[in-house]
Amino acid sequence: MKQIFLCLGFLISVFPAFANVRGKVTDKKGEPIPGTNVYWVDASLGTVTDSNGNFEIPVHPDSKVLVISNIAFVSDTVVVNNANEVLKIQLNEVLQLSELSVVSKSPGTIKQRSAIFQTEKITADELCKAACCNLSESFETNPSVDVSYSDAATGAKQIKMLGLSGAYVQMLTENIPNLRGISSPYGLGFIPGPWMESIQVSKGTSSVINGYEAVTGQINVEYKKPQTSEIVAANLFASDAGRVEANLNASTILSPTLSTGILVHASDELMSIDENGDNFMDMPMVKQYNFINRWYYKKGGFISQAFFRALSENRMGGQLNGPYHIGIDSERYEFFLKNGYVFNQQKGTSVGLIVSGSLHNQMAHYGPKVYDGRQDNLYANLIYQTSFTDMHKLSTGVSFNFDRYNETLTLNNVTNFPRREAVPGAFAEYTFNLNDKFIALAGLRADYNSYFGAFVTPRLHLKYNVNDHLNLRASAGKGYRSPNVLAENNFLLASNRTMHIANDLKMENAWNYGLSAQTLFPVFGKELTLTGEWYYTNFINQVVADMDSDPHAVTFSNLNGRSYSSSAQIEANMEVLKGLTMTLAHRITDVKTTIGGELREKVLTDRSKSLITASYQTPLKKWQFDFTAQFSGGGRLPDPAVQNPLWKSTYDPYTIMNAQITKYFRTWSVYLGSENLTSFVQKNPIIDVANPGSADFDASMVWGPMHGRKIYIGFRWALDRD
Repeated sequence: MKQIFLCLGFLISVFPAFANVRGKVTDKKGEPIPGTNVYWVDASLGTVTDSNGNFEIPVHPDSKVLVISNIAFVSDTVVVNNANEVLKIQLNEVLQLSELSVVSKSPGTIKQRSAIFQTEKITADELCKAACCNLSESFETNPSVDVSYSDAATGAKQIKMLGLSGAYVQMLTENIPNLRGISSPYGLGFIPGPWMESIQVSKGTSSVINGYEAVTGQINVEYKKPQTSEIVAANLFASDAGRVEANLNASTILSPTLSTGILVHASDELMSIDENGDNFMDMPMVKQYNFINRWYYKKGGFISQAFFRALSENRMGGQLNGPYHIGIDSERYEFFLKNGYVFNQQKGTSVGLIVSGSLHNQMAHYGPKVYDGRQDNLYANLIYQTSFTDMHKLSTGVSFNFDRYNETLTLNNVTNFPRREAVPGAFAEYTFNLNDKFIALAGLRADYNSYFGAFVTPRLHLKYNVNDHLNLRASAGKGYRSPNVLAENNFLLASNRTMHIANDLKMENAWNYGLSAQTLFPVFGKELTLTGEWYYTNFINQVVADMDSDPHAVTFSNLNGRSYSSSAQIEANMEVLKGLTMTLAHRITDVKTTIGGELREKVLTDRSKSLITASYQTPLKKWQFDFTAQFSGGGRLPDPAVQNPLWKSTYDPYTIMNAQITKYFRTWSVYLGSENLTSFVQKNPIIDVANPGSADFDASMVWGPMHGRKIYIGFRWALDRD
């Protein structure tokens, strides 16, 4: 703890004292343009405009040229001679441009200094620095989010944030709760990388507007929009492991008020790989077809969006020669409707209604075990917001969420697990803004769960700008989630551990507290951004997975004692040389849970993680070179059997390195890369792999990579509107 506060104290002590540049971006009609990228030429970080088109960005020590970029408008550059002047920038609608263009390197990750939440935006440029076939591979260059395999047989992946599993991270698409329940084990692979416009990562408890499920944070994925995306774009990918995929998106503006677009994905694994020779596929063979159609309508103050998606995926794994096979078939259908009306542009008075629904079917067999699950979801959120003055803002509304589960597990006999859960709720969120110097956001939700009864979710966020280049944040709040043990952990059926699920599982809930400091100062004529943070999650109740008491079983039961997670991280970002940007980060994690009456370190959780990324782009963006190294600090494994230990009680630290080279042409680019350059793999990831019918057969001991070095090549082409 002392080291954490020393780090934060260091950040506070090194801030400089020079001004920020402020401004507002509008169209020719004077309407604000939210989500516009604003950055200095050759700078590594920038910002984005808020919902009112306003932005604030620190002065760059080496540049006076500010770039304002939005794909739906003609980009502009502004020479800033007076940092105290409030800029008023108007962008033109997209027109046919001449051959002359301004080439500059846009930031890959944007830390939104003006936001009250500790948020970073991962842009499409950042996603292109790695293979990024889907959402699960989108965080390789991000120090805050870890993605790991859930087991060594099914290819299921899970996110980890602040030392805790993705079940405690609220996953959103287009600010709508998604990838919950049955879709969560394999859902990270359902969102192709080329489809994503950006990813927003927020740590700690977030806004109550989106619900109560964010315990450790929120991750929101924004798909490409028909009104702003390319006219047509394609991405082709192939790897030496036999994976091939094709992505296509196209959009058209039918009228000044109406536009539509489609996104298409197809991928397949053409080879079964067994590098370690254990007669088990190192990774399952996955075939997926994915389709989205969306519409956008805007006239005056009224905006309407419609979205439809269909997905089909088949996973095949298990023995190459033998009777033990794994097959997982998933079908998923989604839709959403968003309607909003702005009553008063100056006050930001508006009302919006979101309605979404999904149907997810999963039919799976893990050797002789059969799991069939279906989840139907309906969600609605009505939001009203207004600003009384520049200092006071209110958002309020009501929401409703309905889940219907129908799960069937066939072992020696057939067992059904039907459940319906309806949750109506109401919320209010008040923002106090004292001249952008001090901002306080207080939120409160009240919900009634048909299964678990009524509960209240309070949250508070504070931000203080010490000066123009140092800001401090603090947060405290509560999060809840319903336990969906079988739906979220059915991949454990690939092992022969007996699953024991208590009948009286309670709703999980925890308090999360956070402190962070962010500062920027010049070093050798360049700008260095330092961020330090500490988050602590304290569980009031938790569904604990006990894999220690019995090496042949896993027991899910209510917490009986303490359970907490402490995560401290420091991160540095800098443009070291012209065109070369680097990120260095280090995180220390302490996660403990009471098991068998003893407070113990959580299994399969890295004690620390370090990250180094380097990205170099040649002048005029002809070539780009990207390198990433991740250092995982080791951790604890479940207790092995005392008399016949088949695995160690801990795993050692290890390093993973990735690299990619991209050659840019006028409308297209090619990229060549390698994952896991040193070909490090976990040895013997499946216990007693030769005997799938034995009690010792266990695929849940996975802590490292399942595959060795991968070589891949890809092609990107786009016809942009501008």
